[in-house]
Amino acid sequence: MSKLTIVANIFAKPDQVDLVKAELQKIIAPTLAEEGCINYDLHQDNEDPAHFLFFENWESRELWLAHMEQQHLKDYAAATEGAVESFTLHEMTHVE
Repeated sequence: MSKLTIVANIFAKPDQVDLVKAELQKIIAPTLAEEGCINYDLHQDNEDPAHFLFFENWESRELWLAHMEQQHLKDYAAATEGAVESFTLHEMTHVE
């Protein structure tokens, strides 16, 4: 099976950008240490600072699903409750 690419878009509420950014940054190091994580890159839109994007690659969907159950993601969700305007996630496959 091909590796799994995840594209996650997070839009913070305008008055919560700094909080959401700080909490997103906290989850990078523990995620990079997880089994199956190839890359976990956080981006912030140059024109809309409330828009964050994670571009991730995982060795398999199963390992990504295990990532989604990790405590650091639960901690992020608790810390940003009410601070995120919207969140979308896309599971994708690289086309060669």
